[in-house]
Amino acid sequence: MRDPEPCRIKHTEEQTELIEENKENEELNEEEKHVKTGEKPLSRSQTKQKDLKKRRDEKSFTCTQCGKSLTSKQKLKIHMRIHTGEKPFTCDQCGKRFTQSITLKNHTRIHTGEKPFTCDQCGKRFRQSSHLKNHMIIHTGEKLHECDLCGKTFLRASVLKSHLSVHTKEKPHSCSLCGKSLTSKYGLEIHMRIHTGEKPFTCDQCGKSFTQSSSLKKHMNMHTREKLHECDQCGKTFLWASGLKEHQSVHSKEKPHLCSLCGKSFSLLQNLKVHQKIHTGVREYMCFECEKTFITAQHLKSHQRIHTVEKPYKCSHCNKRFSRSGDLKSHERIHTGEKPYKKREKEEF
Repeated sequence: MRDPEPCRIKHTEEQTELIEENKENEELNEEEKHVKTGEKPLSRSQTKQKDLKKRRDEKSFTCTQCGKSLTSKQKLKIHMRIHTGEKPFTCDQCGKRFTQSITLKNHTRIHTGEKPFTCDQCGKRFRQSSHLKNHMIIHTGEKLHECDLCGKTFLRASVLKSHLSVHTKEKPHSCSLCGKSLTSKYGLEIHMRIHTGEKPFTCDQCGKSFTQSSSLKKHMNMHTREKLHECDQCGKTFLWASGLKEHQSVHSKEKPHLCSLCGKSFSLLQNLKVHQKIHTGVREYMCFECEKTFITAQHLKSHQRIHTVEKPYKCSHCNKRFSRSGDLKSHERIHTGEKPYKKREKEEF
C-alpha cells in the first residue's frame, strides 16, 4: 500500500504557504486602509507596511516559460500547468480533467444541477458567482464594451472579442483531429465533444444528453410542447426561432447563399456550410462503434441506429417500424396507393 505521508506533508506545506500569504495581504490591506481614511499611522505601522511590501516583492515567483510573475510558489505551480498540460483533477462523472480543484468543483455542478448563486432581481440561478455577476449587467442595462469597427455594444468583453472575428475572419483555434478552425477557444472546446463523445448536459425528463446547454434548452421545449414562434404568412408555429426562419424561406423562395465552388444556392447560411463540406471533405462526426465518419450530426444519428437497432418511426397503418423517416414514407405508399414517380410510357414505333 502506498505511503500517504508525503502527500499529506506536501498538502500541509501548500496550505501553510497560502495561509501566510493571506495573512500578509490582510495586514497590508489594513495598513493601507488607515492611510486612505486619513488617520495618521504610527511610525511603527509605516515601517511594518514598508516591510510587508518589501517581503511581498521578494516573494515574487517568475515563470521561466512566459515571464509572468506570481506572488507565491503555489500560484506559480498552478500557472505552470498551462505550459505542461498537467490536469490532476478528474471528474468522476465524465472523466474530464482540470488544472485546479475549484474548476472541477464548478464543473461538477453541470452533472448535479446545483446552482447556488441566485439573482435577487429575477430569481434566476447560476452555477458560478462570475456567471451571476455577468447576468446582473442585464438588469442595470450597461453595455460597456463597444466594437470600434461597427459600433455594436456588448455586455461582456469576451462577447466583444468573439464578435471581432466577424470583421477579421480570424479563426486561430484549430482542431487537431479534423483540422476545423474556430474563432474562440470555447468554440473549439465544444467542437472537441464531437470527437470525444462527451455530452455533459442531460435532460432530467428523458435522460437524453447534449454537448451544449443551449441544445438541452431547445430540447426541453419538446417536453413542455411550447410553440412560441409563429409564421406571420401562414400561422404555422414552431418550437424554435431557427425552425421558423428555415420555414419562411418556403414563402420567400430566396436563396441568397451561393456556393463559390459549384454555384448551388441555399436559403440558409447553415445549409451552405453543410454543403461546402462535400467539397472540402471535412467529415467531423464519427461513429464510435465502427469509426465511419459523416458530414452532419443528423447523418451520424441515422447511421447509429444500425448498431442500436432503434426504429423510432412507426407506420400508422400496420405498426411496422423503421429507422429512417424516408423509409417510413416510402412504406406508407403501400397503404395509400400513392405513386409519385410515374413510369415513362414506351414510345410506339
